[in-house]
Order: sequence, then C-alpha cells, then structure tokens
Amino acid sequence: MAVPKHRTSKQKKRSRRSHLALSKPGLNICSNCGQSKLNHTVCKHCGFYKNKEIIVKKAKKTEKDKKETK
Repeated sequence: MAVPKHRTSKQKKRSRRSHLALSKPGLNICSNCGQSKLNHTVCKHCGFYKNKEIIVKKAKKTEKDKKETK
C-alpha cells in the first residue's frame, strides 16, 4: 500500500484545491422593474422575462376579503 514519504505542505495542498472555489452567480438588472435577477430567468419581483409578462402576480388578500370568505 502506498504511503507518502513526506508531509504535504500547506502551499501544495492549497494550490491543488484552488479550482474548488465557488464562483458568484451572474446577475443582471431587470428591464421592467430594475431589481437584480439571475441571468436567463424570470424576474422574481415582477414576473417579466425579455419584456414579456410570464408570471401574473396575484393581488394579496386584505383582512376584509379574508373575513368574507369564512
């Protein structure tokens, strides 16, 4: 069984692991609302993608509407 002759130095170990570092995700600014969003995805804030409305946001229910449904 192979056994290392010498201890691996910190520099050698860290340089070997240098490619394992995480990268930041690519962000763009939404052309509709101006919020930052991930590339090639629908905006979470307004639901637009490439100047087209993909997701229609529902209006939040008010307390008055909640009482009427009961």
